[in-house]
Amino acid sequence: MVGKGVQAFYIHGSDPHISEYLPERWHTRAFISGFTGSYGWLAITLNEAVLWTDSRYFIQAENELKGSGIQMLKARLPETPDVPGWLIPRIPAGSKVGFNSECFPFSLYQNMLTQFSQTGTELVDTGDLLNEIWDNRPASPKAAIFEHELKYTGESRVEKINRIRVGMSEKGADWHILTALDDIAWTFNLRENDIEFNPVFLSYALIGKQQAILFVDLKKIPDDLKNKLQNEGIQLREYPLIFSFLKEIKISEKIYIDPDKTNCAIVTSIPASCKIIEGLSMPCLLKAQKNTTEIANIRHAMKKDGVALLEFWHWLENAVGKEKITEYDLVLKLNQFRQKQPKFKGDSFYPIIGYREHGAVVHLHVAEGNALEIEKSGILLFDSGGHYLDGTTDITRTIALGIPTDQQKSDFTLTLKGVIALSKAIFPEHTRGCHLDILARKALWENGLNYGHGTSHGVGFFLNVHEGPVSIRPDLNDQTIKEGMVLSNEPGLYREGEYGIRTENMMVCVEKQTTAYSKFLGFETLTLFPIDTRMIAIELLLVDEIQWINAYHQQVWEKLSSSVSGELKIFLQKKTNIL
Repeated sequence: MVGKGVQAFYIHGSDPHISEYLPERWHTRAFISGFTGSYGWLAITLNEAVLWTDSRYFIQAENELKGSGIQMLKARLPETPDVPGWLIPRIPAGSKVGFNSECFPFSLYQNMLTQFSQTGTELVDTGDLLNEIWDNRPASPKAAIFEHELKYTGESRVEKINRIRVGMSEKGADWHILTALDDIAWTFNLRENDIEFNPVFLSYALIGKQQAILFVDLKKIPDDLKNKLQNEGIQLREYPLIFSFLKEIKISEKIYIDPDKTNCAIVTSIPASCKIIEGLSMPCLLKAQKNTTEIANIRHAMKKDGVALLEFWHWLENAVGKEKITEYDLVLKLNQFRQKQPKFKGDSFYPIIGYREHGAVVHLHVAEGNALEIEKSGILLFDSGGHYLDGTTDITRTIALGIPTDQQKSDFTLTLKGVIALSKAIFPEHTRGCHLDILARKALWENGLNYGHGTSHGVGFFLNVHEGPVSIRPDLNDQTIKEGMVLSNEPGLYREGEYGIRTENMMVCVEKQTTAYSKFLGFETLTLFPIDTRMIAIELLLVDEIQWINAYHQQVWEKLSSSVSGELKIFLQKKTNIL
């Protein structure tokens, strides 16, 4: 910093594609701070440093930052200052704040520029300062890219590119720059595993009126796939050449970008005379609405996932108390049972296994060294998911390993009431997620309880388990919920030092009816796995809520019973009995 003449340095904690989960080379947040969560950013001055993260990671961050000299700030709280708000009082007026333009979203740059300009503070692109101090920094991954076949996707890449061009025409754009890795993987029906748990590959893409160009490490594409892509009119160029190509764009052309997903280095490579049009990435919204082929495939994936989880639960109930089992053993076991299923391509995120007090750590990353031993008492929260060629899954269950307390049963049931209320929601089209969030929290709020994370996120189709642009949470999100969108449903409750509770299903938005007043939408639950009824305080449930649980368990039985036999079938029957 001294060498570059900057009084502060900002680390966004992302990669050149502003990804949530990162290739090892871009684990800058973890490298500099020791904090391993998936969300957070840092500001470093010559005297102090802070890390912002949200409620999913408050407990984890406090533990991992101990002894680092880095203070944690609680993001998404009204009293917490943003980066300029924290930095401005700590550095002299007219100071310079360094950043790496390749990992800095253009929208954030614009916002910070406005705030810093009030004190004459300057943003300076210093490049990646961490590279100078990071010995043996991981290289970019080199695994081969493969095609996600039409029988799974239901739409060819040519059709998808043409749909993007329709959107470009409506915006008056000559080019659309794609930078988000899941947008590119979806558009070109290609997959890989450059990021752990995310079947994507490092790349940029440019869609023009006549051209479609994929910038990627060409050694990663097998020759037969390379020929197929080129025969379909897709040009292939080396990954770094995106910058030189942009500099040669005609000065009169209009370029469409998503400012939240496009880094500053990309934008500054565009000739100043070009007009930049800002908006949501077109593939982002297109891929969020799954087609009928994708939804049918997801239903197949859910059956397989349900069977794998049933085997896991059956094994756990028979093994706990008889052999030494830790939380880390459960991470391995979940993967082991999923691997038995056809078309399984790996976990969709690192499993969150929380026994007793660990359950209160919302995004716990348990390792062999910090895993608790599982006993035949207390409650266990497990949140996990799988990638299959025919879909991605994400599920959380909280189960009793002994006799649950009255408080645990009450907490579980109040949370479950939120799952049920959101599952049964019927709402007019053009409804936003923030309008529905109260349904998941109402029973908890009425009892003075709450949870800090969002209620729902989108889920990709053999893609990222967290997918935009829609969410259900208290924050305003202008994107409305549309038919075909696949979302999670995951209210929770956490008592620090005691336990955590969360029940999560995936659901798809469907049309319910059309009247003179509106088209009305609702949800169909996709996840197929029992809810532990031993955790339920039935006296807290309304009649229609009991009916929902019974109907759900009947569906689970009907969908899974033909795929299991013997003891496992008996176990399934027991777990789906009528309340």
